Amino acid sequence: MRLYGEESEDTLTGALNYSLSLTDLRRYQEAKSLLGEKTPVARRVLGESHNVTLNLRWHYARALYEDPAATLDDRREAVTTLEETERTARRVLGGTHPLTSAIEEDLLKTQATLREAPHS
Repeated sequence: MRLYGEESEDTLTGALNYSLSLTDLRRYQEAKSLLGEKTPVARRVLGESHNVTLNLRWHYARALYEDPAATLDDRREAVTTLEETERTARRVLGGTHPLTSAIEEDLLKTQATLREAPHS
């Protein structure tokens, strides 16, 4: 951040990569916090359809639903985020693009876990 500034594509890409490491380490709260902070910046600076923005949104949803402590609201937010991100990816990249396919796969998986979750 010091080198490029908070709104730089390089900084946002670095945040994305760091969040992936946090998720791999099962440090979901830290990943969600970082992604929740950087995603609005990417949406504003890079736009909704930028690859970095799509990846930040996708991985935010993954951090939400992969967390073993995820609440029903977390799962709902993950589904909503994935639905919006998948639509944008499909419009911008096409339905056969690997990113679109990966987001769609996670959307289907997350929708299934939401259906299986006990509703309160």
